[in-house]
Amino acid sequence: MKNHPKVLVCDPIDSEGVKKLEKAGFKVDVKPTISNDELNKIVSKYDALIVRSRTKVTKEIIEAGTQLKLIGRIGVGLDNVDLKAAEEESIKVVNTPEAPAEAVAELALGLILALTRNIPQADHSMKECKWIKSKLAGWELKGKTLGTIGLGNIGERVAKLAKAFGMNILITKRTPPDSAILKELEAEFVPLSELLKRSDVVTIHIPYTAETHHMIGEKELQLMKKGAYLVNTSRGPIIDENALLKALQSEKLKGAALDVYELEPPTDWTLMQLPNVVCTPHIGAETEEAQKTGAILMADKVISFFTKS
Repeated sequence: MKNHPKVLVCDPIDSEGVKKLEKAGFKVDVKPTISNDELNKIVSKYDALIVRSRTKVTKEIIEAGTQLKLIGRIGVGLDNVDLKAAEEESIKVVNTPEAPAEAVAELALGLILALTRNIPQADHSMKECKWIKSKLAGWELKGKTLGTIGLGNIGERVAKLAKAFGMNILITKRTPPDSAILKELEAEFVPLSELLKRSDVVTIHIPYTAETHHMIGEKELQLMKKGAYLVNTSRGPIIDENALLKALQSEKLKGAALDVYELEPPTDWTLMQLPNVVCTPHIGAETEEAQKTGAILMADKVISFFTKS
């Protein structure tokens, strides 16, 4: 590896990743709260950036990064990186989609259980010294149908966990899944419209792109079963939040669970304040294990890139 590449870490990451880079001879600056304006001023000093979801690597920042050769995004989504601008400047972009799979999948199942067993309402009532047992009847997952939109690292893990609960699995994605995974899950591969019509719970596990923007809108929500649940732990703008608000207020849907939002943090909290919405502040990957794994995997990818360059 020539020279000692300079790496700027723009968001909080586990220290093991930083240590690994430094041990390999990289000069690492950690600025976990850096603003985009400050980043734009200093990015020209660095060979690589490492970010999570907070930092937006815009076209302006990429063009200002005259020495940039690599942008590393710890996590799955790349919607906070201007991929077209990076390609135009011949800057490599890498991510770590494998790192948070278990964490996000377990959160998705936790949200499904919270919805179907009214866990947040039960907890809230007990803290208010109210015994409302008769108002909290839910239903069991066994025998119900889970519709999984997407079957990447996270979607596949969610489907496997749901199967362990005795759920029937429907899958939709752009290309047919491997027949082996369908057999393992005893799942059906169906079009989106059929999945929406047949599922008791729909869970979203696809990347956010121009094509998936508001992929779940009023038309799609109306296709869903009356009394079904919708869960989103992928990216907020995949769902049209105004359409979801109407579907929940009209009781077309019994409930929704959201970890992601069209704007983060939200400025309009109307949707999140509905009693039939369970919401968390984008904590899908917020486990010690996922954070450490992501940081180490990214360090490995950065080291490999510059070693081969």
